[in-house]
Amino acid sequence: MLGAMSLAITRRAWLRLVALIAVGAGVRPRPARAQGYLANLAPEEPIASAMKRLFAGRPIKDGSSAITLEMPLIAEDGGAVPISVEVKSPMTPDDHVKAIYILSEKNPRPLNVKVNLTPAAGQAYVATNLRLADSGPVRVVAEHSDGSLHMVAREIRVTVAGCAA
Repeated sequence: MLGAMSLAITRRAWLRLVALIAVGAGVRPRPARAQGYLANLAPEEPIASAMKRLFAGRPIKDGSSAITLEMPLIAEDGGAVPISVEVKSPMTPDDHVKAIYILSEKNPRPLNVKVNLTPAAGQAYVATNLRLADSGPVRVVAEHSDGSLHMVAREIRVTVAGCAA
């Protein structure tokens, strides 16, 4: 008799049944949690505060002889501004670039990029796209393994803002 009265349940009916059981059991989706340190950032931070927070008042030397910064002088779209940075360094365990920071003075959060490096990287090079809120200087700071800091800056003109303040 069971063979004659087989129950045919469709996939759609099965999904409805599972959803009703889940709702009845009180299963609710969890809200998304903020990622890592992003939840701790202030909505806006002036460039001076960002530099003080990142480098704790350490002296920053001119890095124009060691740092090569390539980016356009005029950005048509502030949402995707190409940039590449290369720091001349032997990249040995005793003498290497520890981190490269890219900061934009006019962004609500000035720190755009921080790349940590080890001697295994072989070279201190990074290339990416930035989002820039307005025209202004873009700074690149290289932190060396001995703790010294070197910086270069380049002024860029943004015709269409890439991020809102």
